[in-house]
Amino acid sequence: MNRTTVSILALSVAALSAGQALAAEPAGKTRAQVQAELADAVRNGDIVSDNEAYAGKKLNEVFPSNYPAKTQAAGKTRAQVQAELAEAIRTGDIAPLSPDTRGRKMNEIIPGNYPAKAQVAGKSREQVKAELIEAQRNGDIATDSESFGGGKKLSEVMPGRYARQS
Repeated sequence: MNRTTVSILALSVAALSAGQALAAEPAGKTRAQVQAELADAVRNGDIVSDNEAYAGKKLNEVFPSNYPAKTQAAGKTRAQVQAELAEAIRTGDIAPLSPDTRGRKMNEIIPGNYPAKAQVAGKSREQVKAELIEAQRNGDIATDSESFGGGKKLSEVMPGRYARQS
């Protein structure tokens, strides 16, 4: 890549990050902060490649040997993984080796061989009815996706019909 391309990419990243910073922070960033972020992005390869063959990929993804490796968070210890596996085997939360199980776990295939899962208490019928009445009153019910532009609530489609929420 020539120097002009890198400069254009660097300026593009700086402009994008400055625009995002303005949207996120009302005070904005100083010129020195933006320049420092740009220098860091160039140093780490966090700039999108302009080569069509690598469209959408960052330089550190295309040429990982040219940039410092990113540090990864510490994973689980061997003992933690073994404990999780033992628990999964005990409760049946593990898939069998047979390919005809269609992704089901052992506790779903043979539920009698494993301890029952604790049931979470749900809402009573009266609570659900009360919530439905409240949603109908406030217009917090989804509309027909074809009629009203999809996924909007009745209070958004017909704001004059429902009391404003404060």
